[in-house]
Amino acid sequence: MPVFLHLKAKPNARANQLQVSPDGSVTVRLHAAAQDGKANACLLAYLAQVFGVSKSNVTLVSGHTAPFKKVALEAVDEATLHRVLAQFQVEP
Repeated sequence: MPVFLHLKAKPNARANQLQVSPDGSVTVRLHAAAQDGKANACLLAYLAQVFGVSKSNVTLVSGHTAPFKKVALEAVDEATLHRVLAQFQVEP
């Protein structure tokens, strides 16, 4: 059963970066531009790298053309999700 991650994607950043704010919201800054699905492909590849799974285990469920996205992570459990996100906490 996949774990779902709700996030906000911000394309055209200097580098790929994941940030978790104190309220728990997840923001992913992406180097790719938001055209022709480049940012979505970059997002899925970056999340696969961050969570240590293959790209085929990361699926965009909703938000294909919107900044707010829902991503399904296969082969990742809740404990792993929280452990990885804790590494990207931003200080208030």
